[in-house]
Amino acid sequence: MSNRSLFEQEIMSYVPAVPSTTSSRSPRGSPQPSPVASPGLSRHRTPAPHRRDFEAKLRNFYRKLESKGYGQGPGKFKLHIRRDHLLEDAFRRIMSANKKELQKGKLCVVWDNEEGLDYGGPSREFFFLLSRELFNPYYGLFEYSANDTYTVQVSPMSAFVDNYHEWFRFSGRVLGLALVHQYLLDAFFTRPFYKALLRLPVALSDLESLDFEFHQSLQWIRENDVSMQGELELTFSVTEEVFGQVLERELKPGGRNVPVTEKNKKEYLERVVRWRLERGVSEQTECLVRGFYEVVDPRLVSVFDARELELVMAGTAEIDLVDWRQNTEYRGGYHDQHPVVVWFWQAIERFSNEQRLRLLQFVTGTSSIPYEGFAALRGSIGPRKFCIEKWGKPNSLPRAHTCFNRLDLPPYPTIEVLYEKLLLAVEETNTFGIE
Repeated sequence: MSNRSLFEQEIMSYVPAVPSTTSSRSPRGSPQPSPVASPGLSRHRTPAPHRRDFEAKLRNFYRKLESKGYGQGPGKFKLHIRRDHLLEDAFRRIMSANKKELQKGKLCVVWDNEEGLDYGGPSREFFFLLSRELFNPYYGLFEYSANDTYTVQVSPMSAFVDNYHEWFRFSGRVLGLALVHQYLLDAFFTRPFYKALLRLPVALSDLESLDFEFHQSLQWIRENDVSMQGELELTFSVTEEVFGQVLERELKPGGRNVPVTEKNKKEYLERVVRWRLERGVSEQTECLVRGFYEVVDPRLVSVFDARELELVMAGTAEIDLVDWRQNTEYRGGYHDQHPVVVWFWQAIERFSNEQRLRLLQFVTGTSSIPYEGFAALRGSIGPRKFCIEKWGKPNSLPRAHTCFNRLDLPPYPTIEVLYEKLLLAVEETNTFGIE
């Protein structure tokens, strides 16, 4: 399958390029951040939640798991693993387990020819090493996202892996076991991946970090009157090249005969986004999600949104503020000693580590920090440092461009105003719906 479909090339050639400085302007000059510029947004407007206390939510989640007997025994779920056959042994044992064993069994990892009881160390090492193997793009089940080389997603090429349905079910079970037993994985996934795990609908904003140019084209369609653009002649169908063959895929039954109009373009955009994100991986994703829910009840996990689930599963690494500040760039008149910039870093010092991770998610689209630190952050087209740009009016909320790791920070009059606006943007971004 080619990386870019013929349909995407067609759309991108018809739609004028949008300069990056205006690409995320809020509709009708609203002071709210553009939903497109903020990662992980729901498509529908939702009631503003109470101030989210992630740690309390997490404690409650683990309490519920415990009260329902998850991982409590009395029986053991024993994994006998040979280091040089890690993937093979883990697959055989985990896939032969029944639902009761997976959910209730007290996990016990025994490394072959190594003495010692499992008080957590062997299991922790097992999940760390297993995730390094299983989610490594080298094996063909997953691939790096277009945005960077440390977040992964399901690969369309995985369809050529022998027994791939079962391998993805196994992957889902591994994710579920790690969640239930509170072990971190050495793997970071894209935001749409976490949404898929929660069976949440995808939104146009989810496409930005995966395919920036195509996202810009669809954004242009969303913001312009398509009935005035006669040359577009869009219908509810797409063309793509699959192994040298050009195929037309209808986005809905009879779609090739349904022209896109101003009236139905919202439905069109939703279907195109879903097609682009699910292209070639919907079966694999469904198998993975099924395996995940064979271990943990979906009703328990549904308390989290996609950004929170990422924090639970990938971990809340302590952020090194010195490293962050040393590897931050400034634009639009800001510099390291500018009062607003000084206030920004003072505000970040007041943030909890979880709030700092949320800010990182807001600006970069992921809470993952490369092993080498902030100097190794990447954007959509290569290395891209964290950037703060002067933008907007003193009453605007901050805005984010995940492709460029850029925070648009208005020139606030005081540190208190800056602190409140920053906190609001970071805590409540999932309440801004796409119009």
